[in-house]
Amino acid sequence: MKLEKYSFGHGDRFGQQGRAQLSAVMQAQAGGIPIVPVWNKSNREHTIIGTMPMDTRSEADQAVEACAYTGRYYVDADHINLTNVAGFMEASDFFTIDVAETIGKPCDPGDMAVFVKSCSPYIGTLSIPGISQSIQVNPEKVKAAASQFLSAVKEAGAIYRTIAEQKGAGNFITEVSMDETEGPQSPTELFFILAALAQEGVPVQTIAPKFSGRFNKGVDYVGDAAQFEEEFRQDVAVIEYAKTLFDLPATLKLSVHSGSDKFSIYGAMNRALKEFNAGVHVKTAGTTWLEELIGLAEADGDGLVLAKTIYARAFAKSEALCAPYATVIDIDAGCLPSPEEVNTWTAQQYVEALRHDLKNPNYNLHLRQLLHVGYKIAADLGRAYLDGLKQHETIVARNVSGNILKRHIEPIFEGL
Repeated sequence: MKLEKYSFGHGDRFGQQGRAQLSAVMQAQAGGIPIVPVWNKSNREHTIIGTMPMDTRSEADQAVEACAYTGRYYVDADHINLTNVAGFMEASDFFTIDVAETIGKPCDPGDMAVFVKSCSPYIGTLSIPGISQSIQVNPEKVKAAASQFLSAVKEAGAIYRTIAEQKGAGNFITEVSMDETEGPQSPTELFFILAALAQEGVPVQTIAPKFSGRFNKGVDYVGDAAQFEEEFRQDVAVIEYAKTLFDLPATLKLSVHSGSDKFSIYGAMNRALKEFNAGVHVKTAGTTWLEELIGLAEADGDGLVLAKTIYARAFAKSEALCAPYATVIDIDAGCLPSPEEVNTWTAQQYVEALRHDLKNPNYNLHLRQLLHVGYKIAADLGRAYLDGLKQHETIVARNVSGNILKRHIEPIFEGL
């Protein structure tokens, strides 16, 4: 199974927007953007909402049938590990292997010695096409990379083999994720991570490193955009070069776990992909949930009441809701409007506060982040929330499709 050059991962917390999401992808394809859709949902999201991996598969299959879609599509077991991968075997054909927790753990000295010896051809001056400055490599640098990442690569190998035993080698897409960790991986470290993955026999087709800056949930990139652009293009260069050196799939490409709405760096990504004629996989899961809220608020009446209720309950439980996401949100509680204030808002005021429009003075990134992580509130509402989505399906779907197509797909993939 070979993943196409350009792929777009869209999560759907409540499994109601499959057709709207696929509609955006099909519109992009009709406009000449050759991307394939990937539905992704993590074990954490399933646990919070009370769904199962087969629910995601059913949503994808039903959307494909309803839209008469005839292209390839995938269902991603997002951020899995050995403790939970078994539950995704039947439903998924794309597995995001998350090894962030094993980064930095001590590795076996014998494994270290074997790896360092295997990298002896790269000791000295390492010149990578597309990177102007040569990289000086010595055994200590290789050992340092191995000390940091070799245990994580071994863990990725163990998880991959567990999946392969059940699914059969070649019957699924393998991604390795190292993005949910403290520090970014340098392009040089990425080179040696890929070398180690090749030696471990992991046919990785997408890899998600951690980049510099902050990828907070639901809001724009926080950091030096110029630094990100150089780092991103160097990572692309490393991947393209590594494919010529190591036993890795020709389809290998970067995966960017955007956390949604990293608008200020989409142009940089587009330029680097054009420069190297490279592929990319992008995940932007939480956007759909927020567009559901925007659609409910726009509908006014009982839709707006439901959106206000969700905010009030999220505000009351903000500490518990934010705790699991503490490393990927920056919320100033003093900038959150009180539920009493929000209850006085018109539909337009609610929408303008939540919609990610930096030009609108009423946009509130603190409110947006709280609601992004507050989907458990909607899950607790159960049928009341799902019935609201069905009642206002047309306006919700329009927001979901338009947001994915116009604000995500086109800026990243236009002209590729």
